[in-house]
Amino acid sequence: MLTIVWDVDDVLNDLMRSWFKHSWLYYHPACKIKYKDLTENPPHHLLGITQQQYLHSLDAFRNSARGQALLPNMALLKWFRVYGNLARHIALTSRPLHAVPLLSQWVFRHFGVWIRTFAFVPTRADKSIPFYDRDKCGYLKWLAKVDILVDDSPENIKCAKDLGIKGLLYPRPWNQSDLTVEQFLRILTQQVKSKK
Repeated sequence: MLTIVWDVDDVLNDLMRSWFKHSWLYYHPACKIKYKDLTENPPHHLLGITQQQYLHSLDAFRNSARGQALLPNMALLKWFRVYGNLARHIALTSRPLHAVPLLSQWVFRHFGVWIRTFAFVPTRADKSIPFYDRDKCGYLKWLAKVDILVDDSPENIKCAKDLGIKGLLYPRPWNQSDLTVEQFLRILTQQVKSKK
């Protein structure tokens, strides 16, 4: 049975789109940029703000009632309902520590039937937090039991491949994936069925 590690934000959920629609555009109604135009992540240059301003806005949204009520990615939830039992699943995210407890609840509420393990690499951590892994790559190397990484970050996919892990890039505007969601799901399904 394969072990699949899933990124949470912008894979299992639609964080960037929701933040952009319900936070950024709400406070910046004159903005002419559309979600599909967010070809960079983080998108602060495209939005004409600093990275710190972007992160502050994103963190505020993550911890808001709307951020906590994000709907799961329905295409993936449907996939889990049909094929989730064919693999083991781990959620792995990079977030500030203060934004992790609510996210872990969200993961188990929506995907807990299949995802039994939740891990995170703290971002923007101060020296009071013990240092284990610098990034997801460090965590994957330590875990050493992963067959597939599903992520929206090309850098994380490249790192996984360097570790001998199959990387599947979930299509988002900022990663220029040439796959549709349907094509992505077909590839993923073929992978888990091949180990059945």
